[in-house]
Amino acid sequence: MPRRIVDLSIAIEVGVPSDPPGMEPQIQYFTHAQGVAQMAASFPGLTPADMPDGEGWAVERVALSTHNGTHMDAPWHFHSTTDHGRSPAPSIDETPLDYCFRPGVKLDFRHLPDGYVATAADVEAELARIGHTLQPYDIVVVNTAAAAAFGTPAYIHTGCGMGREATLYLTERGVKVVGTDAWSWDAPFSHTAKAWARDHDPKIIWEGHKAGREIPYWQMEKLSNLEALPPFGFEISCFPVKIKAASAGWSRVVAIFEDA
Repeated sequence: MPRRIVDLSIAIEVGVPSDPPGMEPQIQYFTHAQGVAQMAASFPGLTPADMPDGEGWAVERVALSTHNGTHMDAPWHFHSTTDHGRSPAPSIDETPLDYCFRPGVKLDFRHLPDGYVATAADVEAELARIGHTLQPYDIVVVNTAAAAAFGTPAYIHTGCGMGREATLYLTERGVKVVGTDAWSWDAPFSHTAKAWARDHDPKIIWEGHKAGREIPYWQMEKLSNLEALPPFGFEISCFPVKIKAASAGWSRVVAIFEDA
């Protein structure tokens, strides 16, 4: 059956403010001309004249955090334990692959203000609006205002976040994988910091992530193109790169539609 695939991932690239200053990826590019000299290490005496058009290989050297680019966080990122302290939190290489290719559901929270912390009532109201009942293993992605700011310095300060009770609303219903087009599943730190300065309530710090202490879940960040998706009726493929004992892995996330 014919299929349509929509890319939900951002590119890993330099010069785009996709992360806070100092946390951006770094890429060193080696051209085809430079590649000849590298190849000569394996073939002593090799010169550009020996190669078609004087070209060797092109390669890149990349310095990355596992949280650069579109990636999936494992429960290990949130805390060392889960299930209320009863179990060690899984790392990204322990992700059950069965969780990573499932029906997708989109919550449209673009109207919520920057820094807002979405609640269980917000999730329930949006599900009622779109007419969907959550099923176990649904992959739930959240379309925020951050997507429109991607590529600008405002990106990391834009969009709503998902709070503890909103996250637990999903995971209590069997959702294992979630995602957002914002920099973080939680509200932007710059907004949370203002509330912290005012109230010094530690429960607000990273509260959506820390819900993973209670029920394990996997979380994608820096998705893109969610506005192209309907509320449901598609599948999401989001297999993370297998990095031993890591807190996250980069993912090429796509939505898949079966054409009628």
